[in-house]
Amino acid sequence: MRKKKVNVILILSFFLFNHATCKYSFKDVAPIPIEIKNFRVQQLGNKAQYINPQLSPNLTEKLKQKIINTTRLRQINDDDADYDISGYISQYSTATVNITNGESGTNRLTVGFHLIFKNNKDDKKNFEADVSRNEDFAATKSLQEAENEITERLVKNLADEIFNKIFSNW
Repeated sequence: MRKKKVNVILILSFFLFNHATCKYSFKDVAPIPIEIKNFRVQQLGNKAQYINPQLSPNLTEKLKQKIINTTRLRQINDDDADYDISGYISQYSTATVNITNGESGTNRLTVGFHLIFKNNKDDKKNFEADVSRNEDFAATKSLQEAENEITERLVKNLADEIFNKIFSNW
C-alpha cells in the first residue's frame, strides 16, 4: 500500500512539473500608440555650472540612437514631430563619498538632466522631469582623468534613464 502511494505521488509530481507553465513578463516599455510615427530630439543644452563640452552632443546622439534602435519610430527634424524631446544638463558636480585614513578615497561625479517631453498628438501626455546618474572614481584621479574613463558609461546610463522616463509604464 505504501509503495502504491509513493508511485501515485511520483506520477502526479511528474505530470505536474512537466505540464506546468509559468508565464511572466516585464511591461517596462509602454506600447507606443499607433498614431505616433516619428520623433525629434532637439540638441540637448548644458546649463550646469561646470560644462563638459562633449557631454551634450554625446548625450543627444546616444538618446537618438536608443530610440531608433529600440522603437519603431522614425527620426525627423521638423517642428511637427509626434514626440518632441528636449532638455538640458542641469547638474555636473563632484563630491567626496569615501574618506580613508583622513584622506578622500572615492569621489562621485553626478550628472543631472532636465527632460522636456512634448506629445504633439496628445497634450495631456506632455511632461517635464529630472533624472540623474552618477559614477564613482578614485580620488587620486583628476576630474579630467575620471571623465575620460566614465563619460561614455554616464552618457549611456543617462540616455537609458531618459528613454525609460519617456517610454516606460512605471
